Amino acid sequence: MAPGGQRVRRSTGTTDKAAAQELHDRIKAEGWRQSRLNEAPEHTWDEAALRWVKEKEHKASLKDDLQQLQWLQPYLSGKPLSAVTRDLVQQILDRKKEETSASTANHYLALIRGILRRAHKWGWLNTQPSFEPYPVKNQRLRWLTKEEAARLLRELPEHLADMAEFSLLTGLRQSNVTGLEWSQVDLQRRCAWIHPDQAKARKPIPVSLNDQAIQVLRRQIGKHLVRVFTYEGNPVTQTNTKAWHKALKRAGIEDFTWHGLRHTWASWHVQAGTPLMVLQQMGGWASLDMVQRYAHLSADHVAQYADNVSVLGTVHGTKKTQTKLKSVSQSPQVVE
Repeated sequence: MAPGGQRVRRSTGTTDKAAAQELHDRIKAEGWRQSRLNEAPEHTWDEAALRWVKEKEHKASLKDDLQQLQWLQPYLSGKPLSAVTRDLVQQILDRKKEETSASTANHYLALIRGILRRAHKWGWLNTQPSFEPYPVKNQRLRWLTKEEAARLLRELPEHLADMAEFSLLTGLRQSNVTGLEWSQVDLQRRCAWIHPDQAKARKPIPVSLNDQAIQVLRRQIGKHLVRVFTYEGNPVTQTNTKAWHKALKRAGIEDFTWHGLRHTWASWHVQAGTPLMVLQQMGGWASLDMVQRYAHLSADHVAQYADNVSVLGTVHGTKKTQTKLKSVSQSPQVVE
């Protein structure tokens, strides 16, 4: 019987009488608190995650979030939101940190924190636990030299080699390459395009195709009616495979991910003199700040100012020249 007098029928999910009685008493107590103390009903992690996904359907990176939620499911499924404490989250993410890296664990932490923040806003959680991200070392931007890229392409299976080569030539993100459709390609005009709902910045990305990129696309003609890149007649959905990692090992390339192909493309452009503002448009970055990390790879834009500062009288060559001139001026003059 509920506190308001309404009869409630519900399965306990167990045949154990003592356990069933314990569950009955707990449900009755919760009902009393909700009725008399005006407490909100206890929601679970599953409920919060599901509502959060529905609210974030517009996110370009929702696919990544769903993969993270799938990994978290065995640890958090069925738990009341109040039980998702700082200590529990740290125990879970310590495992992820050991499996991958501190940076990856921080991505999972950001997702958990975002869901709990929304749950607090919905009134499902009285207080939000505070979290400290894992410290991450400032690592150098990893990109490939032309020779490294050639080695990698030789070691990859044909379908991955074509996709990697196309990524190096266009700078497109993994999801944009795997999801590329023939309706987004115009070989006559030598261009392709990424729709706003496919772009991370939610803005369309025009893609200019050079001769080599055109050749890659022509090799895919006839393999599939809709998708550009396929494997054995089926669209490719994942590039981070065993074949990818084995190829990296055979090519002698360490500390490199598929996303590094995009970094490589951008790095090559900057080194070749492509202006940063042009690169921003080509890469579909939301702001110029995201492109500034490649600026150090080219000094062309500051080279003209290098001679504005010079050090006089302290360079060894200058000292020697001054000494030589002085000795000449003090030597006897010979007049013929």
